[in-house]
Amino acid sequence: MSFAFGIGVGTQNNQGEWLEVFYQQPIMTPDKTLIDVVESALDYQGGNEAIAATPEQLHQFANSLRQVGQTDQATLAEKAAESTRPVVVTVLATDDTASSTPEVYLKLHLISHRMARPHGVKLDGIFGLLPNLAWTNEGAIDLNELPERQLSARIAGRTLEVKSVDKFPQMTDYVVPKGVRIADTARVRLGAYVGEGTTVMHEGFINFNAGTEGTSMIEGRISAGVMVGKGSDLGGGCSTMGTLSGGGNIVIAVGENCLIGANAGIGIPLGDRCKVEAGLYITAGTKVALLDDNGKLVEVVKARDLANQPDLLFRRNSQTGAVECVTHKSAIELNEELHANN
Repeated sequence: MSFAFGIGVGTQNNQGEWLEVFYQQPIMTPDKTLIDVVESALDYQGGNEAIAATPEQLHQFANSLRQVGQTDQATLAEKAAESTRPVVVTVLATDDTASSTPEVYLKLHLISHRMARPHGVKLDGIFGLLPNLAWTNEGAIDLNELPERQLSARIAGRTLEVKSVDKFPQMTDYVVPKGVRIADTARVRLGAYVGEGTTVMHEGFINFNAGTEGTSMIEGRISAGVMVGKGSDLGGGCSTMGTLSGGGNIVIAVGENCLIGANAGIGIPLGDRCKVEAGLYITAGTKVALLDDNGKLVEVVKARDLANQPDLLFRRNSQTGAVECVTHKSAIELNEELHANN
C-alpha cells in the first residue's frame, strides 16, 4: 500500500524548476486501484515520484480513474487538464526523505489537512528542497525573476505586492481547515496542524510540523515540532521552544487545559492542567524549588525533572526571585463563547 497521493497544480520558474504545488484533495494511503491507474496512464515506475502531466495525459488519466470508481480524483484530473499552470501527479510509495519540491508540498498538505499529525511524516531535509520565494498577490515568484515581474506589473498599471519572502507560504492560501479562527493568516505556515475549535489571535503563530488538538486559544508562539493539547491557552507573546529554536531533540508539548501566561515560555513538555506564570520562561536547566502544601521547600530540582507531570503551577517568588513549583487541581476552562468558531 502506498503512503500518499496527490494531483497538484503548481508554479515553475523560467528554468522549469518547481517553486510550489497546491494539492486540493491529497490522499493518505491511496487504494491500490488508484495507483494501478497511475502506472498505466502516466507510466509510473514505482517508488516516490512527482510526474509532470500534460493535458492529454490528464484527460486519459481522468477517464481511467472514472472507470475504477475514483470519481473525485477523476473530476480533479479533468479540471487540472484545463490548467494554465503546470500540473504534477505525486505518488509517495513510502514515507522516505523527500527528493523533490512537489513531494515536500504533498507532505505539508497532509498535515494541514489533518490527515497526518506533527511528527507523523518524515520531514528531514526539506529546507534544501524548498526554494526561498517572493510570495505575492500574483503567486510565488523566483527571487531572481522578481525585479522583472515588478517592472512588468508597473508598466501594465498594476502593483505587485510582495507579502513575504520565505521558504514556506501561509497555510490559508492552500488549506483552510474546518472550524478554526485565524486573525492574521500570515502567521500560520503551511504544514501547521490547526485542530477544530482553535482560535489563533493576531499575535499567535503556528509553525510547520506543529499545531493544536483543538478548542485552544493561541496568542503566543507554537514553534516547529510543538503540539498543544485541547483546551489550552497560550497567552499573548508567550513562546514554546521548538526543535529548531534550541530545544534539540526534546519534543516539547503542552498538555490539555494548560495556561502559559503572557510573555512566558517553556523549554520542557508540560503535562495536563499546568500553569506557567506570566513572564516566566522555563528551560530544561532552570532550577525549580518544589514546595509542599504548606509552602515549605521540599527540594530543588531542574525543570526537566518535572517534564510531562500534571497539575503543576510554575511561578517566581516576588521576594527572592526563585522559580517555584506547587501542585494545583484547578483545571483551566476556556470561555465557550470566546472559542466558538462556527
